[in-house]
Amino acid sequence: MANFDVQKIRNVAVIAHGGAGKTSLTEALLFVSGSIDRLGSVDNGTSTTDFEPEEIGRNISISSSLGFGSWSGCRINLIDTPGFINFIEDTRGCLKAADGAVVIVSALSGVKAETEKIWKYACEYEIPRIVFINKMDKENANFSMALAEIEKSFDSEAVPLLIPIGSGETFSGVIDIVAMKAFRARSGKETEDEIPVEFREEAERYRKKLVEKIAESDDALLERYLEGGVLTQDEILKGIKEGSLTRRFIPVACGAATKTIGVSRLLEAVLLCLPSPAEMARISPVRGKNPKDGKEIERKVDDAEPFSAYVFKTIADPYAGKLSLFRVYSGTLKADSTVLNSTAGTKERIGQVFYLLGKKQVPAQLLGPGEIGSVAKLKETSTGDTLCEEGDPVVFEKVRFAEPIISYAIAPKSKGDEEKVSSGLQRILEEDPTLRFHRDEETKEMLLSGMGQVHLEVTLERLKRKFGVEVLMKTPKIPYRETIKASSKAQGRYKKQSGGRGQYGDCWIEIEPLPRGAGYEFNDKIVGGVIPQQYRPAVEKGVVETMKEGIIAGYPVIDMKVTLYDGSYHSVDSSEMAFKIAGSMALKKAFLEARPVLLEPIMKVEVTIPDDTLGAVIGDLNSKRGKVQGVEPQAGGNQKIMALVPMSEMLTYANQLQSLTSGRGLYSMEFSHYEEVPGHIAQKIVAEKEAKKTEENA
Repeated sequence: MANFDVQKIRNVAVIAHGGAGKTSLTEALLFVSGSIDRLGSVDNGTSTTDFEPEEIGRNISISSSLGFGSWSGCRINLIDTPGFINFIEDTRGCLKAADGAVVIVSALSGVKAETEKIWKYACEYEIPRIVFINKMDKENANFSMALAEIEKSFDSEAVPLLIPIGSGETFSGVIDIVAMKAFRARSGKETEDEIPVEFREEAERYRKKLVEKIAESDDALLERYLEGGVLTQDEILKGIKEGSLTRRFIPVACGAATKTIGVSRLLEAVLLCLPSPAEMARISPVRGKNPKDGKEIERKVDDAEPFSAYVFKTIADPYAGKLSLFRVYSGTLKADSTVLNSTAGTKERIGQVFYLLGKKQVPAQLLGPGEIGSVAKLKETSTGDTLCEEGDPVVFEKVRFAEPIISYAIAPKSKGDEEKVSSGLQRILEEDPTLRFHRDEETKEMLLSGMGQVHLEVTLERLKRKFGVEVLMKTPKIPYRETIKASSKAQGRYKKQSGGRGQYGDCWIEIEPLPRGAGYEFNDKIVGGVIPQQYRPAVEKGVVETMKEGIIAGYPVIDMKVTLYDGSYHSVDSSEMAFKIAGSMALKKAFLEARPVLLEPIMKVEVTIPDDTLGAVIGDLNSKRGKVQGVEPQAGGNQKIMALVPMSEMLTYANQLQSLTSGRGLYSMEFSHYEEVPGHIAQKIVAEKEAKKTEENA
C-alpha cells in the first residue's frame, strides 16, 4: 500500500516574480504545518529551501527545492521555485510535477513580467491556481490595487476568499469570506475571532460577490438565488472547488508570509481549491507513449497500475552524487528495486528513496502515485527521463526548455585546468538543462551559454565551490565573415629553386560573388592540360584553406565562386604543394581587388515589455543599429517588439533590458542572416585584428 491516500495529496508549486516572497511563504507553510520547528529567514540565510551558498549570498532562489507538510490529514508537497528571470526555466520544468500552484503577487509592486511568464507556463500545464497577495504588513501595501492588477494581467475574474484586516502597520489578520470569521495574529499564532465591526460591510460585499459567482455556474442555483434563496455552506464550498478546478475564476488569499499571517487560512484554501493527483488526472489525464510502437498510453493514478514516474529535476551533489527528483504518476516505487529508464532504454538500480525537506533527506521505503521523491546515483538518468516497469513501458513527453540567450567566453585562471573546467561543467550541465557549453572551433574559445549574465556568474561560482576550479569570463568573439562585392582575376605563381629539385606551380583564377547564404563553389575550367588533373585539387585545397583563415581580418570567407581557368606547370619541379601555395596566392590577390567586405551576424530578436517602456526600448534598439520589424500588443498591458539587430550589439542586452524595464522585460533571439558591416565599423575591426597580429608577432 502507498504511504498516502492519493485523494489526500496536494502537489503545489509556489511561483511568482523574484522578491515577491516565495521562499518566505514556503518557509511559513512548512512552519505552520509542523514540518519545521523554527521559522527561518531569507535575509538571515536560514530558510529551509534556499540553502545553496549562491542563494544565501544573493537573497534569491536560484534553483527549485522541495519541502512537505501535513494539514487536516493531507500531505502537501511544496516546490519553492525561482522567480528571477535568469532562472525561471527551472520553474517551468518543475511545474510538470505539480497539480496546482500558489501564485504570489506583492501588495507593493503588483504583477510583474516574470509573474505573467510563469502564469503562462502554468496555463500550458492546465494547472489550477490560487493567488496569494503577500506583504500586506508593509508600508504602502494596497490590496485593492493588487486585486485589480490580477484581473487585468491574468484576464480572469479574481474572487477573494480572504481579505485583510488593515494594511501596513495596522495589518493584524485576515477575514475568511467562506467561514465569515476573522483570524487575528496573536503571539505568532492565528486565533479565530468575530469580524471587526468596521470591516463587516466590506466582508459582506465580498461574500456576496463570491456567492453570485458560484450561483452563476449552475442554472438551478442561480434561479434559487435570484428568487431570494440562499446557498448552503456545502454548495459554496463545492462551487469554490469547481470554479477553481475549471479556472472560471481565480481564488485570492492574502497575508504576510514573514509573520505567518494568513498562512493557516492559505493551507485551508490549498486543500479546498487545488486538486489531488487523482482529481488532476481527471482534468488532464496522464498520457505517454509506448516506446516500442509509439501508441498513446493512459496511466491511471492508482497504486494497482504499473509503476511510472517522470524525472523533473537533477541536482549535482558533490557528496551524495547525482540526485534525481521525480514525480510518481502510477504504481509504486520500492527501495532496492530495478526499473527501466524508457527514455534512454537502460535499466536503473534504485537504492534508497527519499523525501526532500530542503537539503535534508528523509528516507522512505516506498513511494506511491502522486508522491514526489528523490533517488541518488542513477547512472543513465537525466532531467526529462521516464522511469517505469520494464514489462509495461511508457515514455512521458519531456519539457521543452527555452534556448540560451547570452554567451560568454571562459578560460581557466590556471593554465592546464581546461580539463577540470570541462568535466566540472559537464556535471553542472546535468543539473541545469538551460546551460550550453562547447568549444568554438572557429574562435578556439570555450563558450558557456545561459539565460543571462547572473545565470552564468552563478554557474561559475558553483564550478569553483563544487569542483575547485576558477575561470575568467569575457565577451565572446563575434563570428564575422568576409566576402566580395565584385569579380576579379589574378595569377598565383609559386617558383622556388634552391639546389636540387625546385618547386613550381602557376594558376589563374577568377572569383565572383554569390547570393548571401549560397556558400562556396569551385569550377574547374582548365582546357588542354595546361595544369595536369593531378594538381588541380591542390589548387582548390589552397583556396579553401585560405578562405577558412580569412584574408582582410582573419574571418572565414563565404558566398564566393572560384573558377580555375588557366595556368602552367613544370614536368619536373611541379608538385601538389606548389599548386596549393599558388592557389592561395591567387586567391589573396584576387580577393583584395574584388571589393572585399566584412559581414556580421544579424539576430532576430523578440522583446516583450510593459507599455510604459515601449519608447525607451525601441529607442535603445535603434541606437544598436536595430531595425524594428513590428510591434504587437500582448495581454496584460504588454507589447512585443520584433527587430533585427547585429549580434555584436546584443551581447550584454540582458543587463540593459533589465535596467530599461526595471526587470519587467523579457527577450529571446535567434540567428537570422549575415549583413555587410558598415564601413567605419569594419575599418575598426580590421585595425584591431592587425594590432593584435602585430602584438602576437612581436
